[in-house]
Amino acid sequence: MLTHALVRPPSANFADGLTSVALGKPDVARALEQHACYCAALEQCGLVLTRLAADADFPDSAFVEDTAIVTGDVAILTRPGAAARAGEVARIEPTLRAIFLRIHAIATPGTLDGGDVCRIENHCFIGLSERTNEDGARQLAGFLAQEGCTSTAIDIRGIRGILHLKSGISYLGNGRIALIDAFAQHTAFRNYEIVQVARGEGYAANLLRLNDHVVIAAGFPKFEAAVRALGYDVIALDMSEFRKMDGALTCLSLRF
Repeated sequence: MLTHALVRPPSANFADGLTSVALGKPDVARALEQHACYCAALEQCGLVLTRLAADADFPDSAFVEDTAIVTGDVAILTRPGAAARAGEVARIEPTLRAIFLRIHAIATPGTLDGGDVCRIENHCFIGLSERTNEDGARQLAGFLAQEGCTSTAIDIRGIRGILHLKSGISYLGNGRIALIDAFAQHTAFRNYEIVQVARGEGYAANLLRLNDHVVIAAGFPKFEAAVRALGYDVIALDMSEFRKMDGALTCLSLRF
């Protein structure tokens, strides 16, 4: 059961962050409202929040998930693949050291973004992407093995429209995974029940299973109906301003 989460609100210069999409500049005031709703949803799902201060030195720093992999009593500090985000790890490290008993860290020449790691029970899928390289994935696999967790690397380079692995896959629990079309036939997922995301609704593949709830992005009616039909208690949140900056639901918190 998840009990805690770390969150950081967008800074005033959030619109200066990195993005690979052409959806216009985010409205920072609206992003702050959406972040507040996001935090309220996490609390509704039973999580106690540690709220970090906004950090204008790093416009992308609201996406705290990219800075660490957290599992059990362990935090694995990442090494973001975008040079502009490198300093975010040092900013969050003291908070993580105060919470977790053991700390590992990805070292050069490895790069790793937390958004490229999807944990399904005691197994992690690690995306090889523009932000996560083979060496980073290898180091992470080694740290995970020390903690009794297995892993599989999935190469997503060349798949259009997704920045991270979790742009196209999320775990719903109960042996079910939500997948975009590009992953639906991948042999790595053959032992799971697949909830395929409809064409045109790919953004909805990034979701949060939080205890008895599933939090999804609002505005994707086919996928929302499919998730509700499976009996989940669904919370739908407007993520428009974060989507403009390549962000999604999982990006905005570290949950443990």
